[in-house]
Amino acid sequence: MCGIVGYIGYREAYPVVIKGLKRLEYRGYDSAGIALYDGEELRLSKTQGKVSDLENRALKEIPLGGTLGIGHTRWATHGEPNDVNSHPHYSNSGELVIIHNGIIENYESLKAELKKRGYTFTSDTDTEVLVNLIEDVKKSGGLKLGKAVQVALNQVHGAYAIAVFDKTKPNEVVVAKLGSPLAIGIGEDEFFVASDASPFIEYTNNAIYLEDEEMAILRRGKEIKVRKIKDDSLVAPYVQELQLNLEQIEKGGYEHFMLKEIYEQPQAIKDTYRGRLRADDGIIKMAGMEDHMEKFVHADRILIAACGTSWHAGLVAEYIFEDLTRTPVEVEYASEFRYRNPVITEKDVLIVISQSGETADTLAAIKLAREKGAFVFGVCNVVGSSIARESHAGAYTHAGPEIGVASTKAFTTQITVLTLMALKLAAAKGTISRTELQRYLTEMEAVPDKVEQCLQINEHVKYIASLYQEAPNCLYLGRGYNFPVALEGALKLKEISYIHAEGYPAAEMKHGPIALIDEQMPVVVIATRYGHYEKVVSNIQEIKSRKGKIIAVVMEGDTTVSEIADHVIEVPEITETLSPLITTIPLQLLSYHIAVMRGCNVDQPRNLAKSVTVE
Repeated sequence: MCGIVGYIGYREAYPVVIKGLKRLEYRGYDSAGIALYDGEELRLSKTQGKVSDLENRALKEIPLGGTLGIGHTRWATHGEPNDVNSHPHYSNSGELVIIHNGIIENYESLKAELKKRGYTFTSDTDTEVLVNLIEDVKKSGGLKLGKAVQVALNQVHGAYAIAVFDKTKPNEVVVAKLGSPLAIGIGEDEFFVASDASPFIEYTNNAIYLEDEEMAILRRGKEIKVRKIKDDSLVAPYVQELQLNLEQIEKGGYEHFMLKEIYEQPQAIKDTYRGRLRADDGIIKMAGMEDHMEKFVHADRILIAACGTSWHAGLVAEYIFEDLTRTPVEVEYASEFRYRNPVITEKDVLIVISQSGETADTLAAIKLAREKGAFVFGVCNVVGSSIARESHAGAYTHAGPEIGVASTKAFTTQITVLTLMALKLAAAKGTISRTELQRYLTEMEAVPDKVEQCLQINEHVKYIASLYQEAPNCLYLGRGYNFPVALEGALKLKEISYIHAEGYPAAEMKHGPIALIDEQMPVVVIATRYGHYEKVVSNIQEIKSRKGKIIAVVMEGDTTVSEIADHVIEVPEITETLSPLITTIPLQLLSYHIAVMRGCNVDQPRNLAKSVTVE
């Protein structure tokens, strides 16, 4: 949520910041703004709407020169989306300018105190309170900006990633982080600041990721200084070489990032198991597990915590782990786990799943589990992210950047990693034979080609989408391993097309949802030949008898369901354990095409953000 971009150096800041904001549009936002400084005049332009609206407005309102600039895309929390509440924000004197991602939870009490001291406020935001708090600390204590930021941040509660500068000190920007991601790009006599590395990848591949409760002072011509906010101690910054490249974050000829990422799945799945899976030898190499295998083997149970699509991947993993390893598994919404006072012991293993590695609720689940002595294993996509750093061990999905807000390749690569983990643990515990292991690994090697086959039915899925683009509601049904796929299919449809959709276990249909079925209700049924196939066929017949429209996802060669369903989408034959990697593909395509036909913003659906870094 919210995107931060900043630049200080020898280049013109405006094009760097604007391009960076466009790269961060995937994060979800409702307004945008920019502040530029040339050492003499401070210029600010901001607006409700898109970055393109900001560009148009800035061209008319302000000169675009200056080698210091900060920009922001805002996702409204405190105060409605409008021009006034948009960032950047000034202090009362007009000397300090700030951009902020996160929430200051005690802003109301701070605001009341500042009002007593004569400060006034034009916006409803917690951010304007923060910049004036910094100014008050700076002036009352006669402090430099960096020290004032440190003292002020020790008075606030909540989460933040900030960049702030003082127009009386045009060669300096101060940044700080707690709970929200912040990356610093290091160039020759220049610094870049952003919520992730994508805004500055063409300028430098050297980056520092601030840890929680760290701040940095960026001065032209000087070495970067990183300090702990709590005690002012110096921190030796760790400069990472970025693995990201520009091609990965461009559309590459596709109409939308979401479609590009759907089509990237064969390669993404292959990249995820490459170097880990050796089918001929029956070997899985995963250093994060191997170094801590005793924790997994002797665990009383495995807990899985995640949010959204990652939670659905966790539900698939529950079936896989319990089936293959016979270890009890519990899957929790991270947002509920952190507040539920859960029973956690030293004999538990917590697997946390997150595409971004920055999900606030999931990070809180890690903290809680570690306090209770549990072993935490992180599964995420973004190298160097907070979850990767806070977990005891983990595994990256290697999906590459996922820009579309609605996750697609994140889901399939997470399932790929989790399946490898389950197989490795099963082999270690002796709950599957070596022959079975090799069979699974051989099947996994074939998954990318089978996903490619699924993508070849795109036009057929597009035709089905054209028939149901105006449907007000939709049901998704699945059993066993494909129940979570039904949930994920419904989530995709509601996220990007704004059609109300719900996923259910097929057997639960008679416990309520069947009341909704009539000739206007499309019902998507995942009907593979495994997992109580006959019972799924019975469910389909019950829908048909009530005039529901049936879209069935079946395995190639199916004849029984094909005779009943209104529309059939065939997918390649695959073992039940791995079927979610295949059956989810047509559901992604169906949601995508319906959303496009409805004129929806597929990559940036309303009210949603890619990375939920605040509660």
